[in-house]
Amino acid sequence: MDLETFGQLLTTQGQSLLAEVAARAGIESDLGLGTRLRKTYPPGLVAAAVTQNHLRGKAVAKFGPDAARMYFTHDALEQSTRMSVATHRATRLAAHGGTAAVDLGCGIGGDLVALARAGLRVRGVELDPVRAAIASANLTALGLEGEVLCGDATATTIGADEVAFIDPARRDARGRTFSTADLQPPWEWVRQLLAGRAVAKVMPGLAHDAVPEGVEAEWVSDGGNLVEACLWGAPFATAGRRATVLPSGRTLVARGEPAAVADVGSYLYEPDDAVIRAGAVSELATMLGGWLPDPHIAYISSDRLDPTELARGFRVVDELPFREKPLKAALQVRRVGTLTIKKRGVDIVPEELVRRMKLKGPNQALVVMTRVQGQGRALLVERL
Repeated sequence: MDLETFGQLLTTQGQSLLAEVAARAGIESDLGLGTRLRKTYPPGLVAAAVTQNHLRGKAVAKFGPDAARMYFTHDALEQSTRMSVATHRATRLAAHGGTAAVDLGCGIGGDLVALARAGLRVRGVELDPVRAAIASANLTALGLEGEVLCGDATATTIGADEVAFIDPARRDARGRTFSTADLQPPWEWVRQLLAGRAVAKVMPGLAHDAVPEGVEAEWVSDGGNLVEACLWGAPFATAGRRATVLPSGRTLVARGEPAAVADVGSYLYEPDDAVIRAGAVSELATMLGGWLPDPHIAYISSDRLDPTELARGFRVVDELPFREKPLKAALQVRRVGTLTIKKRGVDIVPEELVRRMKLKGPNQALVVMTRVQGQGRALLVERL
């Protein structure tokens, strides 16, 4: 979609067309609807409206009901932050005393929306003119104030009262990148910003030693999915590493505490990926009154039932043989026909193992295959 076509979507004619597409989608076939509308509206505008309606449907997963009033492009929607995560970040920034923010590379404006709703005065800078126009339109569509400029983020002057927010592009010509060396704007420029009043969203696989000195790294998961690492500039840092799980907002700080190591007890806990990435497994074990069955594996065991948003819990029902043939025999005795295997730290492919055993029976089972103090073990468990 080019800038001229997007401008047409914002006109009275374009808004009428969008409303008609939304009302008739799913009632008329895409081909029939498009053919009929092109008799009344310019073909390019019809194509843009149909695309927007499709993208709004996809965007509900990230933006909820707001998606029905917002505008997107395919790439920008894929790259945008989930609103739940953006809201968490904006709320925390406001709690730190932030009153104004400039989003350096704002894309379609998802973070601007969250920041504005958190009470901050917002300004966006975006190099792509279409995305800049969309970001401005999204603020207007949601009744929010803010300014969006088309320009180079790295050449932008940051106001004395503004917090800089930056979400460096994590894609290059080959696709998604997992290296700070490939980020755009460059990582060194981001590091310099983080020495002051700045916040950066980066890849969740960020190595601990890549976090600049004095900066807090917060790994965030949403609904059990690890989505980002958020770097809080030196003035906002309250810890070195932190894990936060949404939607609850429960958080845990990594302090480098050692954890006891012992055999498996009555319960097994699988830490959320944010906890694992933040290196806070030992702290979670202490919180649960538990220990690590293996010092190198991210499982926690305890004799205490203590449900938490920071981990998935299982009751240990029994121990089964680890080797394939005796494991199959033990499951056959239990008349297991549907088997799910979770594995960590052992060299097996769960799907292939299940297929080879060819189990038949009316019962279901969940087996955790992992290492306990260096030895392979198979544990029959039940989800809590």
